[in-house]
Amino acid sequence: MSPTTSVPQASFGPGHVTFLGAGPGDPGLLTLRAVEALAGADVLVAEPEVLDVVRAHARAGAELSGTSQQAEADESSSPADAANLVMAAARGGKRVVRAVSGDPGLDAGVGEEMLACVAEGIPFEVVPGIAAAVGVPAYAGVPLRDEHGADVRFVDARTASERCWTEVGASDGTVVVSTTLETVAAAAGELVAAGRKPDTPMSVTVAGTTTRQRTWNATLGTVAQVLKQAKVLPSPQGHQPVIAVVGERSAAALRDRLSWFESKPLFGWKVLVPRTKEQAASLSDQLVSYGAVPHEVPTIAVEPPRTPQQMERAVKGLVTGRYEWIAFTSVNAVKAVREKFEEYGLDARAFAGIKVAAVGEQTAKALIAFGVKPDLVPSGEQSAAGLLEDWPPYDPVFDPIDRVFLPRADIATETLVAGLIELGWEVDDVTAYRTVRASPPPAETREAIKGGGFDAVLFTSSSTVRNLVGIAGKPHNVTVIACIGPATAKTAEEHGLRVDVMAPEPSVHKLAEALAEFGAARRAAAVEAGEVVTRPSERRPGARRRRAATS
Repeated sequence: MSPTTSVPQASFGPGHVTFLGAGPGDPGLLTLRAVEALAGADVLVAEPEVLDVVRAHARAGAELSGTSQQAEADESSSPADAANLVMAAARGGKRVVRAVSGDPGLDAGVGEEMLACVAEGIPFEVVPGIAAAVGVPAYAGVPLRDEHGADVRFVDARTASERCWTEVGASDGTVVVSTTLETVAAAAGELVAAGRKPDTPMSVTVAGTTTRQRTWNATLGTVAQVLKQAKVLPSPQGHQPVIAVVGERSAAALRDRLSWFESKPLFGWKVLVPRTKEQAASLSDQLVSYGAVPHEVPTIAVEPPRTPQQMERAVKGLVTGRYEWIAFTSVNAVKAVREKFEEYGLDARAFAGIKVAAVGEQTAKALIAFGVKPDLVPSGEQSAAGLLEDWPPYDPVFDPIDRVFLPRADIATETLVAGLIELGWEVDDVTAYRTVRASPPPAETREAIKGGGFDAVLFTSSSTVRNLVGIAGKPHNVTVIACIGPATAKTAEEHGLRVDVMAPEPSVHKLAEALAEFGAARRAAAVEAGEVVTRPSERRPGARRRRAATS
């Protein structure tokens, strides 16, 4: 238990309120204490812009209330509504988390809510968050101070007084201005009127710390012109909040070298991941690390075998010593066996004395999560062929049993079975699960696939190509097509797709790496040519006009 962990409250008397800063937008910036508080909350009241950030960490059964629930249907919900809900839940003995964007002390006006808790004797705590005025410049590549130190001023343009503008205008330090896209030029004008030179460097960042982040370099005198030339103003989205940094550390030459976030190889790319949700999770995490926005679309659904008797006999044989080896060729096979074990009240101890093989890293991880460390994982190619290269031949002297249990999909190829038999083993090839084509994705997703709304699609098998085209249609020709290997690439080409990227080896993580390398090379070529870096989806007809209208 950490020093700040609170003792759970009783279900009567005053409850407890945690005022929690959720940071400026990136879910990874949520603090450990924030995650801990969310896990213990009875009621979560969150501002709409941070709902998705915090809801994933709320415990099962926690009540979502206030702005978190109403905003999706009622944009008129106000801070007063949220405060009333917080107090009502706390009076009822509930543990309440009031989640706000940025930091509670700098970005949110929750001081009155804290005083209300004091007035009614309701205990509360504050979990600081990364303030937008600090986090956004860091993601934009704009350091606020250097080794020599600097005077840093924070200004909220919405509430700044004339005296405030006069003071920051007279200073030569860095000024961080919280404002909106349509009023940032007016804020620049206030600084110039107060004494700042019009050629003072300025950076303007919208949607900071998210994959929608965009930053423009300007000066106090040119910011209006820069935003107009970038076609982001005028715009109906001009009310979007921005963080503007004024001072030499925001100069274009310095920011171009320090812009680590927006220069990620797949920054802002919308990447389609057509796999089952369980299989897509680790791949999506890797894509996020490259700056991409993964969109998971299941192309297959996994169902139990039509006749379970074969699987039941095999699992019983596993316990009674019928097998020398069990070979897992997919995460789904591990899941199927694990579920059958749980049905019989068994656990990982049932594998005692049996050698376990896994076709690759992801399957091995699934086994380890089950409590089983595999004895054999291919040292080379992570496939049935790679597994066979390392599989030992049957030796009647050292192997008391000559049989292998192979739980697989109903549509699995015969490569592994044939190879094991050639090595002298008897194989019980058992259907552990069936794969069927998934239901079509929502109409919006189908239109994005066919209309070029995705920047790339990752195909991890021939079946994902066939199934995606079958349930959603063929990806647009501006979409980058990445395939895990030659067989998958051939299937893609047979469906009329141009293959742009192929993994150097049949691994989903190598495939993601190859796509990132493709994106990095594409970005470098644009920069070298002096062109604006764009995403593939921005090349489709009309995309630039639509982007300008919605930015």
